[in-house]
Amino acid sequence: MSQRGGSVVTYVKFADKVYSPVISEGEADIILAFEQLEAYRYIKFLKKGGKMLVNIQKTPPMPVITGAAKYPDDIIEKIRDAGVDITAVDALSAALEAGNAKAVNVVLIGLLASRTDIPKDVWIEAIGQTVPPKFLDVNKKAFEIGFSL
Repeated sequence: MSQRGGSVVTYVKFADKVYSPVISEGEADIILAFEQLEAYRYIKFLKKGGKMLVNIQKTPPMPVITGAAKYPDDIIEKIRDAGVDITAVDALSAALEAGNAKAVNVVLIGLLASRTDIPKDVWIEAIGQTVPPKFLDVNKKAFEIGFSL
């Protein structure tokens, strides 16, 4: 869907017992958004005191592309003004620094990893187990850049 301009939402829960894979409004500890407007759309899911990690990239949705709507101005500021603890980063530039624009997701995972109690080596091991060998160095570099943001 995202490759065709649609929205993609994924929920991830970590707990001893998980009774539902869905996160209800006001329950998310962290929201990781790959695009500003998507962050703004899902702010209602963040719990009070939660954190939002956002890529500053703008990907206009179809109504904006067709001219039926305008992309909102100052989204990051609006989220901040709503009292949200937000970290906004240029993940695309970081991915390019790592060597591949397609590594935006791993930059953001590195950023997320730096805000969790999960040991860094666990994240790096997961990358090693899931990324094809020819892309491993770029993805590890992207993770490290994201982790340091």
